[in-house]
Amino acid sequence: MTELKQIKALIREVPDFPEPGISFKDITTLLRDASGLKATVDALVERFAGEQIDVVVGIESRGFVIGTPMALALGCGFVPIRKPGKLPSSTLRQEYTLEYGTDAVEIHEDAIGAGERVLMVDDLLATGGTMEASCQLVERLRATIAGVGFIVELEFLNGRNRLRDYRVDSLVRY
Repeated sequence: MTELKQIKALIREVPDFPEPGISFKDITTLLRDASGLKATVDALVERFAGEQIDVVVGIESRGFVIGTPMALALGCGFVPIRKPGKLPSSTLRQEYTLEYGTDAVEIHEDAIGAGERVLMVDDLLATGGTMEASCQLVERLRATIAGVGFIVELEFLNGRNRLRDYRVDSLVRY
């Protein structure tokens, strides 16, 4: 079984969650499998290995799970982007629009230096709003987005359109 087929086979689909008509892509079954987790990290690292990454940024919370081992494999540090009120030091905040309302993400003001090359990672690309806001935060710190990586992409939601200024890569597409 190829690496990507192995990864996709380990993602559980949960029908009608969190509401009727939604087919939730559950990566906990993938994360539980040691060879699947390793294949996922290796595949994402391979796609960005030539990019001279200074820091990996993971989006709360599953971006932490995949981003930390990626940072180790790439020989760089890891920085979290979190929901408001979760980081203990001075932060920058970026609001973004949801289908019904707004949300926000935050990063420590001193988390990334100007000119650093950043790899942004999260588990899932849906509408792209959270990642778009996260990229805006990193750019406010005058860093460069070297790439954006996801385990899963829901292509029918066209989230990639919101990230068209960046190199976007996903392992499994639905």
